[in-house]
Amino acid sequence: MFRSMIAACFVVLALATPAVAAELVMLERPGCVWCAQFNAEIAPAYPKTEQGRRAPLRRVDVTQDWPADLDGIAPEPFTPTFILIENGKEIDRIRGYPGSEFFWYLLDELLAKLDRATAG
Repeated sequence: MFRSMIAACFVVLALATPAVAAELVMLERPGCVWCAQFNAEIAPAYPKTEQGRRAPLRRVDVTQDWPADLDGIAPEPFTPTFILIENGKEIDRIRGYPGSEFFWYLLDELLAKLDRATAG
């Protein structure tokens, strides 16, 4: 009985939680000081934020092979670059790390573009 109640709770939670289709792809490279600054200032809190839940962070090392599932996304030599992707399509990108306050502002602008793109 108890197990079936727990299983039912998990089903309700799974149905109530929207599927994540968007992701924020971070292009990085070893030794990138701006990547390290992002990692120190933003990365620990990012998954705990509303933005992080809407667009989970995915890291791509630009010194490695480009992931096959990102073939439709143009690579970028500049790191860090943050690319907001929805269902395999680029919404927009942030080139560089502008500091903690401005990063959140720019990310919110990207997410607003995502809202507009998925509304129509």
